[in-house]
Amino acid sequence: MDIIKVDAIDSTNIFLRDMNREKSLDKPTCVVAREQLQGKGQMGTTWQSNPGENLTCSVFMPIDDMDIMDQFYISMTVSISVYEALESLMLPKLSVKWPNDILSDRYKICGILIENVVNNGRLRGAIIGIGINVNQQHFDNLPLASSLRQILGRNLEVEEVLSILLQKLEHRFSRLIKSNFSSIKNTYESLLFRKNKPSTFLDVKGNSFVGIIKEITTSGKLQILLEDEIVQSFDLKEVKLLY
Repeated sequence: MDIIKVDAIDSTNIFLRDMNREKSLDKPTCVVAREQLQGKGQMGTTWQSNPGENLTCSVFMPIDDMDIMDQFYISMTVSISVYEALESLMLPKLSVKWPNDILSDRYKICGILIENVVNNGRLRGAIIGIGINVNQQHFDNLPLASSLRQILGRNLEVEEVLSILLQKLEHRFSRLIKSNFSSIKNTYESLLFRKNKPSTFLDVKGNSFVGIIKEITTSGKLQILLEDEIVQSFDLKEVKLLY
């Protein structure tokens, strides 16, 4: 994999997106920044990261002509890859908080933001922004954020975390084919935070309700068993898991 290292940058995703527009990338490429000035999270949030203490990178992965309706398999593949990378570092109680936050116990240690590359109505690649809290010890007004250092009690080399992550991504993306979709979905669902446990959710109107996460649809919607024994599907903008 080609690796481009930069000191300070607005956003690794934007940098890689612009590079792809100019060069039409056709092989795995990673941009890693010591400092990201305008890192983005899900739903337009800002990713908080101290310079030099964490892993902030974006990876372009080519995809062999995938249907747009199958795009959530990319998100599942990325989540599994990051999970496996952190598992190899002995992080305890790992899980995936739908759709793709990685938790250790209840604490968020990684955020993922994916931008799909579409050409002639088909998926041709993905730009995967990944932020992993490695050595940062203080997070302002984020009581449920943590880092590898806080959890493991030791400093880690950011380069080591990057190397393991890229290995897992390349391995998992090599298996991202339709015949493996069922296995990918089963693996992803087995890692879901609070699956099959009564949990409290917040709907778009701000009302709370109790339900049980059962599975996801192939399009990535969360299926929740409600109190009246009805299973309802929710997309990312329709529900928030409170924990």
